Amino acid sequence: MSTRVMAPGRPDLRPGRVSFAHALRAEWIKFRTVRGWVIAMFVAVLFTVFLGVFAAGNVSIGCQSGPNGPVLTGKACTPHFPIGPDGEAVTDSYYFARQTLTGNGSMTVRVSSLTSLRGQGKGQAPGQNPLAGMAKGEVPWAKAGLILTDSTRPGSAYAAIMVTGGHGVRMQYNYTHDAAGLPGRVTARSPRWLRLTRSGDVITGYDSVDGTHWTQVSSARLVSLPHTVQAGMFATSPIYTTVSSGFLGSTGRSGPSQSTAVFDDVSLRGNWPDKAWTGTSVGNGAASPGTGYGYYHASRTAVTVSGSGDIAPVSAGSSAPGPVSVFEQPLSGLFAGMIAIVVVAAMFFTVEYRRGLIRTTLTASPRRGQVLVAKAAVASAVAFVAGLAASILAIAFGLPRQRNQGTYVLPISMLTEVRVIVGTAAMVAVAAVMAVAIGAILRRSAAAVTTAIVVIVLPFLLAATVLQAGAGTWLLRLTPAAGFAIEQSIPNYPQVDSVVSAAQGTYPLSPWAGLGVLCAWAAAALALAYVLLRRRDA
Repeated sequence: MSTRVMAPGRPDLRPGRVSFAHALRAEWIKFRTVRGWVIAMFVAVLFTVFLGVFAAGNVSIGCQSGPNGPVLTGKACTPHFPIGPDGEAVTDSYYFARQTLTGNGSMTVRVSSLTSLRGQGKGQAPGQNPLAGMAKGEVPWAKAGLILTDSTRPGSAYAAIMVTGGHGVRMQYNYTHDAAGLPGRVTARSPRWLRLTRSGDVITGYDSVDGTHWTQVSSARLVSLPHTVQAGMFATSPIYTTVSSGFLGSTGRSGPSQSTAVFDDVSLRGNWPDKAWTGTSVGNGAASPGTGYGYYHASRTAVTVSGSGDIAPVSAGSSAPGPVSVFEQPLSGLFAGMIAIVVVAAMFFTVEYRRGLIRTTLTASPRRGQVLVAKAAVASAVAFVAGLAASILAIAFGLPRQRNQGTYVLPISMLTEVRVIVGTAAMVAVAAVMAVAIGAILRRSAAAVTTAIVVIVLPFLLAATVLQAGAGTWLLRLTPAAGFAIEQSIPNYPQVDSVVSAAQGTYPLSPWAGLGVLCAWAAAALALAYVLLRRRDA
């Protein structure tokens, strides 16, 4: 007499004939009938929302309305930034020696020197010389060169070819675009020739080491560029930040900076009706906060331009020109919610080994790979729903609190907002799959839970709070913690000095590349779990 073993959720199905749909239903029934697991998912959502909203509003911003005005707080202190042509918040502050160009034309100059002064992180007293306390030193993204813009209004479309303090010749346009030219610093013995040409809407930048042999650096199409534009020489220099690394992470100190460039062999072609240079402070008086300094001086042989500020997209971090934050800041509590989700996912497999139920499961569904995939699918689906709910609620409650505190939230497109929210849920789901695989590999709850937390969550915590920037960067590249990059909404622009820091929401990999690293780890763990599950006895 033979014994007939019924498949979970389908009593009329013989062993070996259980479909994946029925295996999936059986695993879902197991999950939802364990009250502790369901409660843990709700706790994960609550932890993520609570910690994220707390972090989003845990700031105190104050400002003064004038030298003798009252002290303000909250929304009254929210900084305002111009919006660039592509919809990003930008800082657009420089000193501009300009003329009017009508129609097509070109500018050619030789840059014979670029020098910089930088602060030491100390503010100036009222009425004090803005250069007081500043000393000579390299500012890597100090910029000086030729610029063409549709107006002097901050946030206007522009294209520029420039020398920099530490990144050689660059062509940049519309704040987010950057292309490298000749390397090296400008000195009296090693000058650089720059040329900027206009042909309709197309602006092209060239550089040269001798003024005879020219190389095109890049070109830009400025849509709807007016017939008459402003063009000339400029200088600017961003807030200078020094970073000190220690065992417990990195600390930064910021201060103003100012750059001065000397231009000679100035040559103009085309219709330049002004016939003389006009000095204009664009943006914050051609100054970054704390300086207020800029000028130009024209002689018979050269033009000297000096200025402070920056022409670049705004990003969060120690170099940000004001209290700014990012869309994903309210998701900073996700690591706590992930711990709960990873624990449940790891136990989803190990609990059957502990209670001896795995034999029943594998007897009812002998295709072991099918059981593994069904468990992973159920865990990932539940984790995705929990992650999605947590992300939506954290953003919905956290963003208004940030804004009420006076923090400027950097604008992003709706598509990026969707990617951050849904991508975060997808990251949690993939982490759950990896935890299920770890549970299947180790089979013991304590070992599986510990390993899952150490492998998935701990690298993120170490990179965000303990390790130096270099070591933390490698962890965020190579470990499953790379998946957190899917949350980053503002790119790491090469022309903006910013430290890669998980604590500030910046990662070394692009969002999808980071998620891809996590997926690769999960796939490898799942493959190993499948091999061991087939070879081992139940």
